[in-house]
Amino acid sequence: MPQVSLTEYLAAVQAGELVSFPTDTVPALATRPEAGDLIYQLKQRSQTKPLILMAASLDDLLPYVVGTEAERSAWQAVTARYWPGALTLVLPASDCLPPAMNPEGTGTLGIRVPAHPLACYLLARTGPLATTSVNRSGQPPLETMAAINAQFPEIFTLSGGAVDELYAELTGSLAPPADQPQGSGQPSTVVAWTDQGWEVLRQGTVTLS
Repeated sequence: MPQVSLTEYLAAVQAGELVSFPTDTVPALATRPEAGDLIYQLKQRSQTKPLILMAASLDDLLPYVVGTEAERSAWQAVTARYWPGALTLVLPASDCLPPAMNPEGTGTLGIRVPAHPLACYLLARTGPLATTSVNRSGQPPLETMAAINAQFPEIFTLSGGAVDELYAELTGSLAPPADQPQGSGQPSTVVAWTDQGWEVLRQGTVTLS
């Protein structure tokens, strides 16, 4: 699919298509939560690997997780310090979570708010999206939008003109070239909530203190 305007991009999301956008780590492959099976098909991804729910704010994500008032307070303390950022929280999932996000039904959900102006702008307009990195399973994540457009032409991405306009509006500066990485290239830190507190599942750029 050719690169598209912002209006066409948002329409593609609402139609349940696959899209991509840059983040503070690596570009995201995304779709509506109930269409998560499309991500598994494209990536040839094992269904034992749940997807991450990404949104523009914690409030957008809270309906998808469940916990006591004390637990939510503990979670919010962490997000207040580290979000937006490269930290994924694995929390108990609520009944709102579509099965396509976690085919194995583990009862948990990874959530994140990225520290990237364009990602948050788009997520504020689409609502929470099922996400992962853009690559075939077992291969390195693609780090540039140009590589994504070349290898996965079926994924909707914003046109260069649309990206330039949004960067000017959001940051007052030029957008990074499409053939350059726009994030750190490093995966997010992943921590899971347990009865004993946080357990680090994957150490990334953020260190929980």
